[in-house]
Amino acid sequence: MEAKPTEGIRVVCEYPDVFPEELPGMPPDREVEFLIELLHGTAPIAKRQYRVAPKEQELIKENIDELLGKGFIRPSSSPWAFPVLFVDKKDGSRRMCVDYRALNDVTIKNKYPLPRIDDLFDQLQGACVFSKIDLRSGYHQMKIRPSDIPKTAFITRFGLYEYTVMSFGLTNAPAYFMNLMNKVFMEYLDKFVVVFIDDILIYSKTEEEHEEHLSFAKPRDHKLYAKLSKCEFWLDQVPFLGHIVSKGGIMVDPSKISSVMDWKVPEVVKEVRGFLGLAGYYRRFIENFSRIAKPMTSLLEKGVPFNWAKQRQAAFDELKKRLTTAPVLTLPDLTKSFTVYCDASKEGLGCVLMQEGKVIAYASRQLRKHEVNYPTHDPELATLCMLKIWRHYLFGNKCEIYTDHKSLKYIFTRNELNMRQRRWLELIKDYNWRYITIRGKLIEPTPEQEIRNHRKTDEKIREIRERIKLGKAPHFREDEQGTVWYKNRICVPDVDGIKKLILGEAHDTAYSIHPGGTKMYHDLKERLRWYGMKRASGEYVAKV
Repeated sequence: MEAKPTEGIRVVCEYPDVFPEELPGMPPDREVEFLIELLHGTAPIAKRQYRVAPKEQELIKENIDELLGKGFIRPSSSPWAFPVLFVDKKDGSRRMCVDYRALNDVTIKNKYPLPRIDDLFDQLQGACVFSKIDLRSGYHQMKIRPSDIPKTAFITRFGLYEYTVMSFGLTNAPAYFMNLMNKVFMEYLDKFVVVFIDDILIYSKTEEEHEEHLSFAKPRDHKLYAKLSKCEFWLDQVPFLGHIVSKGGIMVDPSKISSVMDWKVPEVVKEVRGFLGLAGYYRRFIENFSRIAKPMTSLLEKGVPFNWAKQRQAAFDELKKRLTTAPVLTLPDLTKSFTVYCDASKEGLGCVLMQEGKVIAYASRQLRKHEVNYPTHDPELATLCMLKIWRHYLFGNKCEIYTDHKSLKYIFTRNELNMRQRRWLELIKDYNWRYITIRGKLIEPTPEQEIRNHRKTDEKIREIRERIKLGKAPHFREDEQGTVWYKNRICVPDVDGIKKLILGEAHDTAYSIHPGGTKMYHDLKERLRWYGMKRASGEYVAKV
């Protein structure tokens, strides 16, 4: 589904005043007002203006004239003064900003919470239609408390001015604006609206619902204005907070990881920390993120000399590669049970959260110094501590925990436990879980992942995909994750490793009762398709 032309959107026609070409003037008095509260004993701060190029002086004059005309700034005689600088915008133009770092250092931080991005995505489970609203100069739609206006003064060649509306660069601006947005949309939040500061996403399960949800009475009532050219309506997938969201799940937004991909080889520890922080934003998409990054994170330890060895370059390259091939993650359905795969080694701990064979998230961390010396069973048990990060999903829901070790059996049969093991036992009791031990290492690709990983390498499936695009493949379809289906059966790539993995899971997991070849073939045939499946099933059973 492509975005509908804005001219044909009912809400645009019904609420034209919500989409003005320019903000009509000063915002009204609101129930939320921006405050700048300072640490006790703070004296006014006055900084020198920065030297700028002649063309930048022209831009400053243009910005001042425009802001004065709207009433957003006014001439000032404040004892405060901060310099002006420019930042590049996405379209290549430059935005005038004020360097408020010195003011921010002495400002008492507002603790109003910003929502967790993961929690916002969880609300979108089952949604198929999306619209994204972009407010026009959102921060300028909130007034500053009159007594705090002088603190925003900025110095230019043309004089001293101060903001009457909230400005970019002020430390508490996101918190105050989030507070305002929550008050405006409170009755709709987590029903069909999610908001992150000035990013507003409307989501629905059907087109009929979306027509109903796309009402702009609230913004009109509160005199909030949107920028029509940046709003998008009736989308089946939408970029949101650095991700692409669709009914198939969430994925990394390719346009947002360019800064990671273009990152030059670090030459100092600060650059290593910056790269890991940027890549770590998408760590839920990267299996074994901590293990891959370990050679680099070791450089962050105190007293470790900087040495960019081969293994660190390999880790650097691998993280970049993983980001470009990151999978689509499904959104959790809290009405269904979960599956957790746990694994532990001397390299670290890893978990995969899944539902109906689809990955929801990966989690991993390195062993801490004291954990390296744990007795044999304890590192594996420490893996279960990672369940705490998914407690909001698992608590009260059924879950199956798969592992390749017998540590939980050990802890339940041992007569005496140390204090650490007792704490873990208490943690485990929080969950309605079933513990399953299986052979071999876990945190390996599931059959579903392997099918997706090889969907572009199998020649026959590539041909089918091309025929689907041309409308010449009846009964075949391709889903949002790139998997090809024949009716209600997944087409398996012609790769022996994948078939062996599928056959092994069908025969060996806790769900099976070691079926015969014919029974296993008929079970697999209900959901999978590949040539020679019956023969392969019989041969596998005969071997085991």
